[in-house]
Amino acid sequence: MVQPEYIVIKAKEDGVNVIGLTRGNDTKFHHTEKLDRGEVMIAQFTEHTSAIKIRGTAEIHTAFGVVESEGKE
Repeated sequence: MVQPEYIVIKAKEDGVNVIGLTRGNDTKFHHTEKLDRGEVMIAQFTEHTSAIKIRGTAEIHTAFGVVESEGKE
């Protein structure tokens, strides 16, 4: 059995949005969370989640390394 990949998202500001996107013919939003500064969320890609969109300033830890998202300026 293949283990699904997890990512860790740490908000660097209040109001960071984490949005799960569906798999299939039509990509749709299926879940949204809002994180405040310092909050951490552990997310997982599943049979229903093909992508995760992060809006705001956050640190994202993946199996491939760490990426930082930027907020609007």
